[in-house]
Amino acid sequence: MTQPPYAPPVQPPPPSGRWQPEKVEAVPGTEFGLVQFKVAPITSGLAIGSLIAGIGAILVSTLVLCFGLTGSGAGWGALVAGAFTLPSVIGGVGAIVVGLVARRQIRRSGHTGQVRFTGGGMAMAGISCGAAGAGIALLSLTLALVLQL
Repeated sequence: MTQPPYAPPVQPPPPSGRWQPEKVEAVPGTEFGLVQFKVAPITSGLAIGSLIAGIGAILVSTLVLCFGLTGSGAGWGALVAGAFTLPSVIGGVGAIVVGLVARRQIRRSGHTGQVRFTGGGMAMAGISCGAAGAGIALLSLTLALVLQL
């Protein structure tokens, strides 16, 4: 038996569930083809982490404000506020850095055949929350120091 000099057109498999063909290329000289499937977009884990860290920075900064104001009359407010300011600022800066990395990851993804990441808004919200949390913590510490004097 001899091979025909041409390859018949390759029919993609029927779409089923998540697997849907995006492109079918015939292999020359055979009756086979290569199927490239569509890759569903994925939410960036870095964007999610940035948002979680930013929200955490805001929550800890409220502790800085509460303990700073409550303890300013007793003399321990600035000390406790300072202790909570450090994790809030570290979390806020971390949220900003991870959010910027996530936006870069999202911007560079999505070429043909590669995973496409989504979550640009989530990354931007993480950057904003991280900056707000660090700023609120620093302002609250300053207020606690002024009230304690």
